[in-house]
Amino acid sequence: MAIQLPALSTDQMREVDRLMVQVYHIELLQMMENAGRNLALLAKELLDGDILDRPVVVLAGRGNNGGGGLVAARHLLNWGAWVQVLLTHRAEEFQGVPAHQLSILQAMDLPLAWAEEGWEVPPSDLIIDAIIGYGLQGPPRGAAANLIRLANSSVAPILSLDTPSGLDTATGIPQEPCIQATATMTLALPKAGLLTSEGQQVTGQLYLADISVPPSLYEQLGLDVPPLFAPDPILPVEVREGVAWLPEGDELWASSGEGGGNGP
Repeated sequence: MAIQLPALSTDQMREVDRLMVQVYHIELLQMMENAGRNLALLAKELLDGDILDRPVVVLAGRGNNGGGGLVAARHLLNWGAWVQVLLTHRAEEFQGVPAHQLSILQAMDLPLAWAEEGWEVPPSDLIIDAIIGYGLQGPPRGAAANLIRLANSSVAPILSLDTPSGLDTATGIPQEPCIQATATMTLALPKAGLLTSEGQQVTGQLYLADISVPPSLYEQLGLDVPPLFAPDPILPVEVREGVAWLPEGDELWASSGEGGGNGP
């Protein structure tokens, strides 16, 4: 029997992030690590578990979504993938926790480039989209827009973190440009904008990942959320008529099927 999942508005997700830090003392660094490691695990799953020497390109903005992508890049590099990172801004323009994640990759001598160099997405087996998260305001501009168009021009499948960059999670309307994802790994609970018919056209196969949100936090928001991640920290989600469902038991991974968007 499937479990119906509550959907979070953009404002509710901001409140989740606020409560995590201010009430539960689960810091951004911890949430970002959880998100990025799960993103790397899903990337490995999408590559059929064969990660060694596989070319993976990570597109990262300088916000928290980009920081999660940088965490994923670190794990994939440690696991033997051939990782390249393309940033929306020069490294010195990053601040806070994303800058900390970037400094780790710099210490590891991971290849970095930025959009202003006119760099193109090289041939890869997977592109990870961590350009813009749920904080999108208006159509993507500048380097972010350029990276989105470059990603969409590639034949490689695209895995988006939390939401395809360019999708307005408040309205569910893709802006121009918007990533056409093969799969999207959203965090904590599905964002309402991912479940609209327009949002589904750019999301591809939807997955839900654990970032360690306590059940009592959801209770503060008036939500009754069972322990979703008992089977696995990353779960496939079915969307039917604007409602997200989590299959149970043996149906979980059998339900994931083929994603839409770019790629085979």
